[in-house]
Amino acid sequence: MNIETHTHEHWFALKVFYNKVFEIEDILKKDKIETYIPCEETLMERNGIKKKLRRPVINSLMFFRSTVCRALEVQRQFTNKVILYTRQEGLKRLPLAIPDREMNIFMLVTSSGEQGMEYFGEDNSKFHQGERVRVIDGKFKGAEGVICRIKKNRRLVVTVQGVCAVATSYIPQAFLQRIGQD
Repeated sequence: MNIETHTHEHWFALKVFYNKVFEIEDILKKDKIETYIPCEETLMERNGIKKKLRRPVINSLMFFRSTVCRALEVQRQFTNKVILYTRQEGLKRLPLAIPDREMNIFMLVTSSGEQGMEYFGEDNSKFHQGERVRVIDGKFKGAEGVICRIKKNRRLVVTVQGVCAVATSYIPQAFLQRIGQD
């Protein structure tokens, strides 16, 4: 791993235990660490009182932006409460740095508030195949991903490699532009 990777900030993912996602988020924000939790707002009624609740759409998953060294500190700080997503490099397990572009597209799609989205954990590897496209119009303009058929519908799947994936609701064919293979 090079020096630049250690000194520059990247996005990292955490698997959080015991439904403590928002608690961990508050602690990291107090430490001036940027965080992101893919959430949806739900309306809950209790004793005749309606209240908006923020609910994670992918259980136990949160993202934060820091240097590699700080990411390792976060892992140590919350021992037995979180697991930092890692990758294998030789005999070492290193924090999985998520590219800014990939994270920005993921945040664009997951923060849209669009209904009919489907979320998948890291164990769903079938979404690495399909035709790469860019959305050129509509709510998801600028998003890139692959087209997959899910429950007989063509959907755009945006992946954070090794962490999770999200499938959008239906996107009209006219809003899609084919991207050449990388």
